[in-house]
Amino acid sequence: MNSSSTIQRFLLENLDIRGAVVRLTDVWQALQRERDYPPAVAGLLGEMVAVCAVIAGNLKQPGRLTFQARSDGPVTYLVVDCSEALNLRGFAKAEDFRPKDGLPSLLGGGQLQLSLETEGLEQPYQSIVPLEGSSIAEIFTYYLEQSEQQPTGLWLACDQDASVALFVQKLPGADLKDPDGWTRVHTLAETVHDKELLFLPTAALLQRLFAEEDVRLYPPRAVTHDWPREPEKIADLLLTLGEEEVRAMLSENGDLIIRDELSSHTYRFDIATINALFQPHTLH
Repeated sequence: MNSSSTIQRFLLENLDIRGAVVRLTDVWQALQRERDYPPAVAGLLGEMVAVCAVIAGNLKQPGRLTFQARSDGPVTYLVVDCSEALNLRGFAKAEDFRPKDGLPSLLGGGQLQLSLETEGLEQPYQSIVPLEGSSIAEIFTYYLEQSEQQPTGLWLACDQDASVALFVQKLPGADLKDPDGWTRVHTLAETVHDKELLFLPTAALLQRLFAEEDVRLYPPRAVTHDWPREPEKIADLLLTLGEEEVRAMLSENGDLIIRDELSSHTYRFDIATINALFQPHTLH
């Protein structure tokens, strides 16, 4: 699958500070399709998927990274997952949504859970932190600094066309190269504006922010949203529910519609398909 969405890592070589720029365009537009999110809810989800791509881009082995934010606010659930191959998906659930200013009023109190599935682990690694901060950037900066024990900076911007993240992180040997390097870089990064994040190409953005630094920019990696339909998996789920419950779920016109929100697929089972599903001997 060709994608215009990318993550591009960089290194401030003389300072031992690493970073990345995530730019999601077609992937972010696909995640919004047929969902009708209010702009504030879309903004939260867009920022969260950009951050997830940043962190997944640092995975060193095959696996899948999942972030789930649960809250007692109007936005009750945000979930995003991404593989080490940067195949990304996610969705948001909002109830009784009334637009208000600021993240705390949207999410309320809650927690952020990380799950990491990797080869060789019988159970996924899990970590839970409170939703600390007044923005998605602050929540994930807190999470990253707690989990990686390194000073971190994160700046996010999102509109209906693109979701972008700028990430910088101080490496353990940075102070030996330049004791003031981290303070200088973080201060420069804080001058970035949303429009610059959304519209400047990555190289131009880094040149604007860190013109006096020696920046090594690595080749971009594609981020995708490529989750094939799995009707057999949905059929197995219906069999598990049982015939009585499934028939009770049929609509007035005899159809059963199941929406896989995470992978952005809709499955429709008509009455003939349901009959065949619970009469295996009629299937060939």
